[in-house]
Amino acid sequence: MVLGAADVDRQAFRLRSSDCRGLVTNDRAHWDNAYRTKWTDQVSWYRAHLDVSFELLVEAGLGPRSRVVDIGGGASTLVDDLLDFGVQSITVVDLSPASLEIARQRLGARAARVDWLVADVTALNLREGSFDLWHDRAALHFLTAPEAAQAYVQTATRTIAPGGHAVIGCFAADGPERCSGLPVVRRDPADIAALFGESFALVESRREVHSTPGGVQQCFAYALLRKVGL
Repeated sequence: MVLGAADVDRQAFRLRSSDCRGLVTNDRAHWDNAYRTKWTDQVSWYRAHLDVSFELLVEAGLGPRSRVVDIGGGASTLVDDLLDFGVQSITVVDLSPASLEIARQRLGARAARVDWLVADVTALNLREGSFDLWHDRAALHFLTAPEAAQAYVQTATRTIAPGGHAVIGCFAADGPERCSGLPVVRRDPADIAALFGESFALVESRREVHSTPGGVQQCFAYALLRKVGL
């Protein structure tokens, strides 16, 4: 059975926190509760490996020197796969300290090779051009307020280096209307590209039918975007 946050020794970890308040900070308690009350392989978004995400990252040029950020990474195993691939600069961002602690416990000593950041992505305070690859599976779609989605795009645009890429996965237009009890905004790849605007070009589109641990089918859409603006 996969670890839950209640099994983690909190004194073992030192998570870096962002001091700035954004537009979704009040959801932190919701996500901490989700990870504290369920095993990580029982939450609806669980996948043993994010295969589509990883394939798109590789297509975007993923390599050992890539600077990668995983937005809403939580307890996902993408960080494990990135480390296995030899990536040397990895940042995992999530609202929930509980989720990040689970990932760190799972990685053991390898967790020290990752920068863990508890933060609201709409107010992420990182220097311009910090990342070559921006990954997000199922974080953006929770930003239902237009101003929150725009703040997300502004953060991504600022922190992705020129020529860098974003891999964005969310519920597709025919996907569920809610996740973990919260409303979402459903988008197809063209909708994701339109949200990001003229600074990004749509390179590839993917669809995925995700089966939850309970056997429910959920349609996901993925967009691989390349930053083309200044």
